[in-house]
Amino acid sequence: MRLLLVEDDDHVAAALSAILARHGFQVTHARNGEEALQALLSAGALPGASPYGVILLDLGLPDQDGYEVCGKIRKRTATPVIMVTARADVRSRIHGLNMGADDYVVKPYDTGELLARIHAVARRTGASEEAAATGTGTPATVRLGPVSIELPNRRVSVDGADVPLTRKEFDLLALLAQRPGVVFRREQIISEVWRTSWEGTGRTLEVHVASLRSKLRMPALIETVRGVGYRLVTPSAPSAPSAPSAPSAP
Repeated sequence: MRLLLVEDDDHVAAALSAILARHGFQVTHARNGEEALQALLSAGALPGASPYGVILLDLGLPDQDGYEVCGKIRKRTATPVIMVTARADVRSRIHGLNMGADDYVVKPYDTGELLARIHAVARRTGASEEAAATGTGTPATVRLGPVSIELPNRRVSVDGADVPLTRKEFDLLALLAQRPGVVFRREQIISEVWRTSWEGTGRTLEVHVASLRSKLRMPALIETVRGVGYRLVTPSAPSAPSAPSAPSAP
């Protein structure tokens, strides 16, 4: 996911960008409000669209107030905005949300919480956009090459053959299938599938991933991103067989 970080402190931005990059984000850094708005324009987004999945917006910018920047962003795109600021009073929070922010995080913050909030607003926005485009919300069936995942009846098949999965195996596969190619952190998977914290559950996750790879007979479908988590890799279509060469003349 591409992410726009609007932060005037280069040291803070560099440290946060490094963390975000380790978790699979492509970060563009803007040092003030004007750079942030230019980043949206220069990326070639059409009006109403955005090349970024989430915008992290500091309020204490040198050229203009972050609330004003948020208002200008919101006039151009519906991309989720998370305000990240030291302003902790309730009035500032309310004003930020009224200006169009999707979430509000107070400095100093826990990095794990910030990452969870980024993924949460991205999921909500992705589901809303899909529902608006199709009028149906989450698709009833997700297809990834030969794999078919039928969400309402919790059925999985490969090349038309049913694959029996346990409840947690299905929940894990369905979560990863929400956004193929996007890295899901281990902590996030544990929280959403097992509804618990990471501590002591890591081995359980590894076992379930191994079981899915074995049952689906597609070890490369679920890719391990070392030190971060897992992502679903969309299988490539098999190449068409080459035509047989004509027999040589006797």
